Amino acid sequence: MSKNYFFIAVSNKYNLDLCRKHCVAGFPNSINGLWAFYDIDVGDYISFLYAAKAYDLYEVIDKIAIDDPEAIPKWKPLRMRSGRKYTFPFRLILRRVRKFQESLIRSEFNYIAENLLLRGGYAKTHFQADQTTLQNVSQMGEYSEKKCNIDYNRYKTFTPKLTLSIDESISPYIFPLKEVIIQALIRRKLSDILKKLLEKLNIDTNTENWEILGEKALPEGHVDIFIKQRVPIGLARCIIVEVKRESVTYEDLKRVLKYKEELRNECIGSCIVAKNFSNKILKRMKGKGIIPIKYDIKIDEDKKYTFQELLDKFTLSFI
Repeated sequence: MSKNYFFIAVSNKYNLDLCRKHCVAGFPNSINGLWAFYDIDVGDYISFLYAAKAYDLYEVIDKIAIDDPEAIPKWKPLRMRSGRKYTFPFRLILRRVRKFQESLIRSEFNYIAENLLLRGGYAKTHFQADQTTLQNVSQMGEYSEKKCNIDYNRYKTFTPKLTLSIDESISPYIFPLKEVIIQALIRRKLSDILKKLLEKLNIDTNTENWEILGEKALPEGHVDIFIKQRVPIGLARCIIVEVKRESVTYEDLKRVLKYKEELRNECIGSCIVAKNFSNKILKRMKGKGIIPIKYDIKIDEDKKYTFQELLDKFTLSFI
């Protein structure tokens, strides 16, 4: 199975130098930081992103959450103008495999550069790139192996959890189950039903020829999950996936149709994954050729769950 590849946006040059020196990536004590921590898995590959340049290629060899990140020397909290302070409890332990510093204007970075340009900047902790980008980056710079040189066994760690109750959230230990986390769960689970989805669309059912990616920016917005051919030839066929935490509205249908129109003939299918669909919405979706997929997660409102526990309880089914 191929590994995923992500670009991690670094907040400043000081932190970039520390990340490269110690082979560590850190995410803030926010829901977006937790999302990145869950979205990127052990075995995946990452590069750092700063000032329109890409830095190095690393393999993720471990993930940990530090109980007191300010106790670790050198990393400074990030203070916002609003007065809010962000620390970096969520860490990826890395092994560098290639060393380079390359501008994003290179054609090899087209997929990620287009996402950044259409978004008007970073404004995200991480961006997923496709397999073509990973193959290109694997030939840049020079092979230069280096492992994390910080002994994290000296520090207390914890396992972040999620809950349906907003009142129970205590950053960075407990977070509410937001749509971005649902999105991360769906991206993981879509591989289980990908073959059946391809059958419904009457297209190539060899799942090895397709890859499931995170958000894809478009001129009129962004697709929550983007399924594309791993090696497009002639036509870059894709399937767009809209994610809704609760019920689907007519505005959601209009948004999906707008994205399909932007992608034109290259968009060969679309679907909406949500918790609830009304009969009226289902009828309208069928008329527009949008496939409804229902997600279900059997959890108690007063309990707290790890991401893996949620993944084990999470299911996708066609309506």
